[in-house]
Amino acid sequence: MASLELQGIVKRYKGQAVLDDVSLTVGDGETVVLFGPSGSGKSVLLRLIAGVVDPDAGRILIGGEDVTEVDAEFRGVGMAFQNFALFPHMSAFDNIATPLEARKARPDAIRAGVESVARLLKIGHVLSHKPRALSNGQKQRTALARALAGEPPLLLLDDPLRNVDAKLRFEMRLELPRLLATRGATVVYVTQDYKEAMALGDRIAVMAQGGIRQLGTPEQIYLEPASIEIARLFGDPTINLLDVKPSRDARGIFVGLSNVQVRLDGASEQAVGRDCVIGLRPEALSFVGPDTAGAIPVTVEAETPLNEKVVTLVRTVRGREILVSRPAGTPGPAQSAAHLAVNAKSALLFDRATGSRIGSGRRREVAA
Repeated sequence: MASLELQGIVKRYKGQAVLDDVSLTVGDGETVVLFGPSGSGKSVLLRLIAGVVDPDAGRILIGGEDVTEVDAEFRGVGMAFQNFALFPHMSAFDNIATPLEARKARPDAIRAGVESVARLLKIGHVLSHKPRALSNGQKQRTALARALAGEPPLLLLDDPLRNVDAKLRFEMRLELPRLLATRGATVVYVTQDYKEAMALGDRIAVMAQGGIRQLGTPEQIYLEPASIEIARLFGDPTINLLDVKPSRDARGIFVGLSNVQVRLDGASEQAVGRDCVIGLRPEALSFVGPDTAGAIPVTVEAETPLNEKVVTLVRTVRGREILVSRPAGTPGPAQSAAHLAVNAKSALLFDRATGSRIGSGRRREVAA
């Protein structure tokens, strides 16, 4: 295994900073996912670690050794590129076998290693094919198999499931963590799919505008996003964001929704009297009867079944739209007039001007 440490990495193209003072530590055997929108610098950072691209400033340490000036082939890194990077004149078998042959492994060990990883990725039937005869999904899995076959101490995966069909992608989300754990590799994994990031990462580094904006476990990133920008990136349907100005009375801090006081027990005093945005996950809202204490009156506008869940669009008394998610098969509103209750474990307050979350702790309870 090999730890990874990035210290103040800077990379510029044509004078524009693509990465600006990026620092990150990945522990032995840990999987850290680089997640963010296109253009945030994820793939560039991966290429810097691999040695394919040189930084303009900063240091890269692998296993405690400074490899900033070390050529790519001597870093002991395995990488699956987004663009496959397969040798066109070689079969899938020979492509996958490349790192094993470089280590001068015995022929029987090479065959066993290639067939083992091909079996996992379900490409055993195309091992004799050259890249031109493979689908994009098969090319992607061949590139991933090649990266895995050499069992490198540090594995860099650049969105390796992007071109894989939905069924196999789901299966690989379940299989990859087990596979990586058994091989003991330290992994840096790039993806734009938040579900993939949460399924595969021990920690997630959320990237935007050339820097890491938040680093934490999947649970921390989802429940305690550092900003509105990050909160929007996680969740389907997306988080509800409503302008509010929290107030305080003898019972505590509250906000108004549809002329109902929604109390935020545990909210930061810093929020009182400020122009804020409250974030409510769709699954943190539920339909209740009109006699329920603190029920928020709404009007149902539309309802969409989405396989395992049903998403309902409702409108508040002030005309603000809210999405509500519930498991498929559970009862919903029978008519256009309905009432909502808020589960405030997911209630978040952000500063409207800066977008930053107010307060460092999770909201434990909301009562209306």
